[in-house]
Amino acid sequence: MKERKIKCVVWDLDNTLWKGVLQEDDKVILQQEAVEVIKELDKRGILQSVSSKNNYELAKRKLEEFDLWNYFIYPQINWNPKSEAIETIAKSINIGIDSLAFVDDQKFERDEVSYFHHDILCIDASQIEKIPSMDPMKPKYITMDSKNRRLMYQTDIVRNNVERDFKGTKEEFLKTLHMTFYISKAKEEDLQRAEELTVRTHQLNSTGYIYSYDELKACIEDEKYEVLVTRLEDKYGTYGTIGLGLIEKGEKVWQVKLLLMSCRVMSRGVGSILLNYICNEAKKAGVKLQAQFVPTDKNRIMYITYKFNGFKEIKGEDSIVFEADTDYERKIPDYVELAI
Repeated sequence: MKERKIKCVVWDLDNTLWKGVLQEDDKVILQQEAVEVIKELDKRGILQSVSSKNNYELAKRKLEEFDLWNYFIYPQINWNPKSEAIETIAKSINIGIDSLAFVDDQKFERDEVSYFHHDILCIDASQIEKIPSMDPMKPKYITMDSKNRRLMYQTDIVRNNVERDFKGTKEEFLKTLHMTFYISKAKEEDLQRAEELTVRTHQLNSTGYIYSYDELKACIEDEKYEVLVTRLEDKYGTYGTIGLGLIEKGEKVWQVKLLLMSCRVMSRGVGSILLNYICNEAKKAGVKLQAQFVPTDKNRIMYITYKFNGFKEIKGEDSIVFEADTDYERKIPDYVELAI
């Protein structure tokens, strides 16, 4: 429990968020302690959704009436099994089932969900007031990105809806976003978010290592290391700080000790920009570029990223060492502007 960190809490509605069954009587009574928990989790950057066996329009109107509808992303309000709803929410947000919690008053529903998803944290609705004090619900830091996380996801839903209706190729759509990708050397004020990225990012993480604030601070103060952070913005708004690179700079060889990118930008075609930038900087410096890769049960896509970008495996046992071809300059896609 102490090691697990929850990224999204999924709420039941009847006799959980409110007292009563909406289908039987629309004059349900809102549970104020649940509202307080929802608002507190939102401040901490923990996303929230709904899994409820209810009429969608009726439940939506009631949540709007209670001024709560906007707190939930990808709500699943239908008559399907809740285990299916949980899976849909996890896939929509692009997070692992083990980073979700499910709150429901009915033991049957909790058991059905946990049967199909062993790693989910199921919470009895009678324990709602204890949720904020649970260790998995307490992030180490609350950064600006944390505070804006729900809004950034909601903005991304708008982008996804526009893309779904767009008539044209993927690249043509990306050009319409007018994206700017920022790369900068990390400053001390960036390090809380940088540590948070190493904790939260699993799929696009080259090693799976979690670097602490103090370790990253030591790196930015040591001339042989360079810590890079990246941000992404487009015409709809900011994605926040979404990437991190840690490079150890030797006289003849640079080592990429960590490379990661938030899963939220996987569909934006920017996953290789930081890597290509580092390749180009190594070429300018006249050094070889190597990269450490440690396989985990989730980061296979990073292995593919290195291979796709011309890195070759040169050695490795528990971990893999890649070496880049730095004989040519890497190009940045023309649908994004690079700002250094």
